[in-house]
Amino acid sequence: MPTPFEPTWESLANFTIPDWYPDAKFGIFIHWGIYSVPAFDNEWYSRNMYLQNNTAFEHHQEVWGAQSKFGYKDFIPMFKAEKFDPDAWMSLLKEAGARYVVPVAEHHDGFAMYDSDYSDWTATKMGPKRDIIGELANAAREQDLVFGLSSHRAEHWWFMNGGRDFDSDVQDPAYDDFYGPAKVTENSRHTSGDAWQSRDWQPRPHAKFLEDWLARCTELVDKYQPQLYYFDWWIRQLVFEPYLQRFAAYYYNRGAEWNKGVAINCKNEAYPDGTVVFDVERGQLGDIRYPMWQTDTSVSKTSWSYVENHDYKETSAILHDLIDIVSKNGNLLLDIGPKADGTIPEVEQAMLREIGGWLATNGEAIYGSRPWKKYGEGPTQVVAGEFSDTKREAFTSKDVRFTTQGDTVYAMVMGTPEEGTVAIESLGSDKGLYTGEINKVSLLGSESALSWSQSGQALTITLPQDTPSAHAITFKIEA
Repeated sequence: MPTPFEPTWESLANFTIPDWYPDAKFGIFIHWGIYSVPAFDNEWYSRNMYLQNNTAFEHHQEVWGAQSKFGYKDFIPMFKAEKFDPDAWMSLLKEAGARYVVPVAEHHDGFAMYDSDYSDWTATKMGPKRDIIGELANAAREQDLVFGLSSHRAEHWWFMNGGRDFDSDVQDPAYDDFYGPAKVTENSRHTSGDAWQSRDWQPRPHAKFLEDWLARCTELVDKYQPQLYYFDWWIRQLVFEPYLQRFAAYYYNRGAEWNKGVAINCKNEAYPDGTVVFDVERGQLGDIRYPMWQTDTSVSKTSWSYVENHDYKETSAILHDLIDIVSKNGNLLLDIGPKADGTIPEVEQAMLREIGGWLATNGEAIYGSRPWKKYGEGPTQVVAGEFSDTKREAFTSKDVRFTTQGDTVYAMVMGTPEEGTVAIESLGSDKGLYTGEINKVSLLGSESALSWSQSGQALTITLPQDTPSAHAITFKIEA
């Protein structure tokens, strides 16, 4: 057995990314909870309905009544999940080509979607009265999907604090266990700007809250044995540091006991490089990064959970992001949002099946691949950094991304060129990148032999008659 991890940064620096993770490339995130009942604006409804300058505040009063009479807790009996079928969910995700799944075990709202010994406000005791996380874990493993989960408990320190400013049920001590400390700080009154970036909010979470946070995190580890543990952003607060060390050491040691490769996701600088897997929320990177990294983003432009009148992304845009991210040594964790009854919206099912169809043909350029000497070529520039996933221009058939498997190079063209030929400059013999002699060029999904030539300037390929009209086409170049 490996040397046990200690709760120090020096010891945690010995963390090794498990083999399954960089090979998987594509996973599904699931935001599902009480916020799926009001289905308004986004998954922050539990906070925004108590902020007096927020549209959700007015919406709540118009539709549901005053917050003193009908609070967030009153949505729980309406969260019935009567059509929830975890096996059907996992079958769909398998069809989509996903290799791992990460449902939210507890969001900022403090409602546990699992069987927790530390709270009565759980899906096993209220609402659906089912162990949602446990059922998803079992169904995922039956479908050979790697199971992970996420905890957003840290943000619960302040998340419902708007209810302290006026007559609302947050003020009622009877619901303190659910609404949490709801601490009012100057930082958390803001919804954007530099205040959110502070690493030292005041008042800091006290020891009781932090110990409870750690207990809930380790409880999820012990009960469900996730191989991926995702944290949202607020654990970057300085006061969490010793608790982050304790959690990581515990989790990594438990993974070793199970003989399963495990990993933690974090954003920003919550954990030092090399101790976890770096995650970029709703964004990408401008170049190849080592070690591997991950993007988490949603099928929706504005929400992680189900809401009415979604502003959905185009499937092409999602697939192009996947290709770009993989070419830069990253994974894509793509979020979906089921309805309160447990059904996945038809439009999201269609998107997932479309992605799965593309991966069924082109997956050998994705799964298990590694970056080439450069990630790609073409005119479209990615806007690097978090919260930039809707800022880039659309990719075109002039944009190419590369991956490798051994001596084979894959060139993925973002669309089907209308010209009938493709010229890939990076594969020109004078470029010094492809140093072997090209033996064969083929098009994934086509049975036709390709006509091609390599000059000093480019590898030029003539498209066959049976070129698929697709979001992206993939050339396989073999030495």
